[in-house]
Amino acid sequence: MVRLPGLSPRLPARPAETPGILPGWDPQWSRLVTVGTVDGERTFHVLDTLPALQAEGLTPTGTILALHGNPTWSYLWRHLAAASLDRARGGGPVWRVIAPDQLEMGFSERLAHTGLPTTHGPGYRRIAERVADFDAVVSELIGQCPTARTVTLGHDWGGVLSLTWAARNQDRIDAVISLNTAVAQPEGTPIPAPLQAALAGPMLPLSTVRTDWFLRTTLALAQDSLTDEEKDAFRAPYRTAELRGGIGAFVADIPAVETHPSYAELQRLGDDIAGIDLPALLIWGPKDPVFLERFLRDLRHRLPQADIHRCEKASHLVSEDTDVAGIVLDWLTAQFAAPGQPAGAAGPADETGAADETEAAGPADGQRPADSQQPAATAPMIYDALAERADDEAIASVDMSQRPPQSVSWRQLSGVVDGIAAGLQARGLAPGDRVSLLVTPGNNLTAAAYGVLKAGGTVVVADAGLGVAGMTRAIRSADPQWIIGELPGLTLARTAGWPGRRISISPLPGPERLALNVETSLTELIREGHAHLAAGEPLRTPGPADLAAVLFTSGSTGPAKGVRYTHAQLSALMGVLTRTFDMRPGAGLVAGFAPFALFGPGLGVTSVTPDMSVTKPRTLTAAALADAIAEADCTMVFASPAAYTNVCATAAELTEAQRAACAGVELALSAGAPVPLSLMDQVAEIFPHAQINSPYGMTEGLLLADIDRHEVAAAEAESTARTDSADDADPGAQAARGVCVGTPIDGVRFALAPIDADGRSADELLTGTNAQQVLGEFVVSAAHIRNGYDRLWSTDQQAGRDTLDGQRWHRTNDIGHIDASGRIWIEGRLQHIITTPAGPLGPGGIEALTDRDPAVFRSAAVGVGPTGTQALALVLEPAAGSDPESGEPLAPGLAPLPVAQRLRAQVAAATGSDVAAVLIAPSFPTDIRHNSKIDRSRLADWAAAVLGGEPIRTP
Repeated sequence: MVRLPGLSPRLPARPAETPGILPGWDPQWSRLVTVGTVDGERTFHVLDTLPALQAEGLTPTGTILALHGNPTWSYLWRHLAAASLDRARGGGPVWRVIAPDQLEMGFSERLAHTGLPTTHGPGYRRIAERVADFDAVVSELIGQCPTARTVTLGHDWGGVLSLTWAARNQDRIDAVISLNTAVAQPEGTPIPAPLQAALAGPMLPLSTVRTDWFLRTTLALAQDSLTDEEKDAFRAPYRTAELRGGIGAFVADIPAVETHPSYAELQRLGDDIAGIDLPALLIWGPKDPVFLERFLRDLRHRLPQADIHRCEKASHLVSEDTDVAGIVLDWLTAQFAAPGQPAGAAGPADETGAADETEAAGPADGQRPADSQQPAATAPMIYDALAERADDEAIASVDMSQRPPQSVSWRQLSGVVDGIAAGLQARGLAPGDRVSLLVTPGNNLTAAAYGVLKAGGTVVVADAGLGVAGMTRAIRSADPQWIIGELPGLTLARTAGWPGRRISISPLPGPERLALNVETSLTELIREGHAHLAAGEPLRTPGPADLAAVLFTSGSTGPAKGVRYTHAQLSALMGVLTRTFDMRPGAGLVAGFAPFALFGPGLGVTSVTPDMSVTKPRTLTAAALADAIAEADCTMVFASPAAYTNVCATAAELTEAQRAACAGVELALSAGAPVPLSLMDQVAEIFPHAQINSPYGMTEGLLLADIDRHEVAAAEAESTARTDSADDADPGAQAARGVCVGTPIDGVRFALAPIDADGRSADELLTGTNAQQVLGEFVVSAAHIRNGYDRLWSTDQQAGRDTLDGQRWHRTNDIGHIDASGRIWIEGRLQHIITTPAGPLGPGGIEALTDRDPAVFRSAAVGVGPTGTQALALVLEPAAGSDPESGEPLAPGLAPLPVAQRLRAQVAAATGSDVAAVLIAPSFPTDIRHNSKIDRSRLADWAAAVLGGEPIRTP
């Protein structure tokens, strides 16, 4: 028994009660329930929405049994209770929510104790008794109103306890859901630091009972999502030390050592949870300092059938940091679309296989469907081209960043890839194992990627363009089993604690190898692999439906998302590139755009990586590009707009020989961001005999539409003429503006989801002439679009919810319109829509006008104010230090009056929209990968602050 000065070790009994008035809490939800437990009758406070449903005349068809952890209480589930009632009132599924306060927690009964909690002391509830308490309460309440479906949901300690009850009552439930929790502490790893502190000797009662330190620390983990009133509500049942015994008891029951009284029970329940054979959902806050990634990894292994949704900005109190209620209810709807439907019948495609697809019904929009929207099972695999040219001594790949440039023949590349594949399998790489590649574009990356793919592994590509924080977030979410990296990447992996067995590119000295936890190098691995192949050991290759890659988006509009591709989808993409740009064996490609740097070998095309920084596209110079072209007599070039901008800026430095090399280019491609006609014209001067194309796509669909320079010029001229001839401009006239990206390529369909007054895209899809001249979100369908988002169940569900003509569709988050000629005009991103009183506006159309002004290098049109009543503001990055027309200086803050008046008049004439303010920003925030995607959300916040009188700071 622990005795502390100023506090009696005796904790008095106290009856259960109901809470008073609390923010977000309906008193109608509270009830007291008395049930028999292991030590007699006890009374529990329970959140129960049944009375509220009955008051509305609604009968529940399903029940959610929710259990809180430590030191929260059923107040944690108030959002779920309210959301479930709202959906029921709106005609959706009727779910009853039952959420008991655990004994001695929340407003449930307190027992009398003669001592404070200790790890081995008697008198307080242990894991087994808490599971029994939960069973007693929910059995009593379920029995009063049985429903067709029953689902468990838990968080923290409530997660493991609810999963344990579910595992032992699978005949009574239909699915399980858990937020951040832990089932077992992996061997050889310390318990999380916050719990170590709370468990340390006298700190246990001091931090949990005598003071409210543990409670306040937990509430502080919310990511600025809790108001002071809500924090006070969480503290309401724990005002005094006499009411906090349960908090200390929970911490004391953490079985950190084998001698702990609950250790054996924890081992049993872990085995039981692994036996759950029901649909499962895991919702995770990765910023949690308590339940770290290793605990999610353990849960994934125990529940391999689980759907996963990572809320990247959420911490421990994930249900406070994000809309967990919405995710839970959406998932339940997907699982149980109808009361009599078998569990999981409406669930999503398996994470490691191809999505379920059906034959396309005849489309009504006249667009050619993508070969039934299914990747052909007989299409060649991406690595097959290497085997076909295994004896070819011609150059396959050149890395211009090496001194001298490093060339690799098809024979060499094929042999290296086979060696890597065989070596990985010999070292235990299993089908589907994820391999993170921390290698800069070039020969090493190509060999490693193709070796992993041929071995049946899944390539994880989170490039350095994401920045250190972005890469860390991405790699932890992908949770690779292996890492292949160069020294900087391996050092970062070690420092940041990234998961995975480590393989270096080149052999490392002993101390360095040990410090970085590297087990071998590619050099050694290739040697091992060839030995196994020489011994006759077969190489096991993957099938078309197997997962091939997880590629991360640029993170320009939030945390980068992992995008899954199967081998069949990569094969379909190879086919698209061949058909659209005639990329065939024997051709040469300079790949200055990271996403396409790996595709050359799969097409049988010689690939040259120019000397540039992958994180800084503008480091590509005209001379470096010309040298790369000359190295392999390349006829194709692919680079981002930012890279081409610097190429054009340095073109004067080209020698005659370099200009001659550029004159041999037949096709110049640019993607990653809109490409202005002015830039296309400058590129055409460098490549005088080339066709200049700007394909449109994204990580989720790498090639969807295409347009060449002459088509851009024609579209802009037609748009300008139409706008200039308009007698009466109106807000709808902006539909003639934006960036034209051409027409769908062969096999791709576009539809449009119209935008409403609040800036949301409709569930309805428009096609054909019905989709023309309507502002909406683009929705695309093709055989080569993503398999799904990785461990982002809700995001994946929302993006892939459309089923038009029985095809797979993807909501791109890009907005714009389709003109009368069927051309696609991009006007921005869905989250950047400006919702004015006159209707929604796409920023891209306005920016296309503004960017033509001689004072403007680039601009952002943003909305300031509440949704539906936003004012239109223009934020400028000036082309020079002063306005070329008026001579006024262009300093950060409000733009000079002549510039503001000129731009207001231009926008009003073309669109009928009123510009409320014109500002000049000190800098423009853009994504790292492309250096060109403008973060309009940050600029909108900056504009609102400046207009509100705050000091001018960097956005």
